[in-house]
Amino acid sequence: MSVFKLAFPKINLAGFGAIEELISVISANHGDAQGLLICDPAMMKLGFANKLLESKLNLALFDQVKPNPDTNTVKEVLACFDAYQAQYLIGFGGGSAIDTSKAIRILSKNEGPIARFNGVDKVEQLGCPLYAINTTAGTAAEVTSNAVITDTETHVKHVIISDKIIPDVSVNDPSVMLGIPADVTAATGIDALTHAIESYVSVGAHALTDYISLESIRLIAKYLPQAVDNGKDELAREKMAQGQFIAGLSFNSAGLGMVHAMAHPGGAHKDLPHGVCNAILLPIVCEFNRPYRVEKFAKVAAAMGVDTSAMSDEQASVAAIDAINALNKRVGIPAGFGELGVTEADVRSWVDDALADPCAGGNPHPMTHDQVTQLYLKSL
Repeated sequence: MSVFKLAFPKINLAGFGAIEELISVISANHGDAQGLLICDPAMMKLGFANKLLESKLNLALFDQVKPNPDTNTVKEVLACFDAYQAQYLIGFGGGSAIDTSKAIRILSKNEGPIARFNGVDKVEQLGCPLYAINTTAGTAAEVTSNAVITDTETHVKHVIISDKIIPDVSVNDPSVMLGIPADVTAATGIDALTHAIESYVSVGAHALTDYISLESIRLIAKYLPQAVDNGKDELAREKMAQGQFIAGLSFNSAGLGMVHAMAHPGGAHKDLPHGVCNAILLPIVCEFNRPYRVEKFAKVAAAMGVDTSAMSDEQASVAAIDAINALNKRVGIPAGFGELGVTEADVRSWVDDALADPCAGGNPHPMTHDQVTQLYLKSL
């Protein structure tokens, strides 16, 4: 029997006004010491970073993080960190900005390159303090021990898993989520749903993660359509922030599975949005996994709002797959990779990377090379 480990940030700040509270925490911890704020251009364009930049904190800025952050970006940010002699980091954005910040935290105390830390527990020294502000209710990067960085030479996504990269303080302030576009809301929302479902059926699931996974599924299924329809809906944004946060707590301890393992090559080779890749693959991989977790998928259906009172577990488990497909369609997820320009040759070239991905081991049933190939072909 494996040992269950629960790991998360020392402090979690949530709710409207949480960023102002974070500023007070950082000021108390670091005074006027130099910090580095890491974000993407959208955070500047939307004005979300102004609260930090106009505060009393002494911050340098790197605002050129791109989706699917790569090893070149990490080198650029590290040079900025060293040039300013920064003492702490603020990752502000979705998974891209926060994962980049985690990489810099590693390299602030450990000799690179960042590829050296691919895998589980490869980080030796705890790096500089890291504060993470989530702006998309999806990745949960602000609470997890994971970072994903694309290698520009090999086109493989390095999945770095270590307790030493969990942020010291995580922030979920819905006020900075109100301007997120509908398509990003949908993709990141289904990413969060994937975290909840994969951790719920994973080989590492635990009584605690089971409970919070189901609550996350319930919140996302109920409030994601509202957040997509009206990005200014404060209740929907707050509930989505809660749902993705607890999904992050769940998968950080229980692990993920083949949805993520198969999604990572799409980002690495074709620069596709991570959430969209997960969303396309989620019902397909769940259909494969369903016979091995019938009772759990029956509970997924109920959490997603399906009336399962007159159904057997078998019937309800099938209904869960239907509910996932319906939610994907409701929020505008592409029907398949083919709509994104992906070809059969592309997906066939992804199979080995997917099977080698650290997330693959969490799947409720191992997959063969042929099975992964067939699921990829179905995803087109």
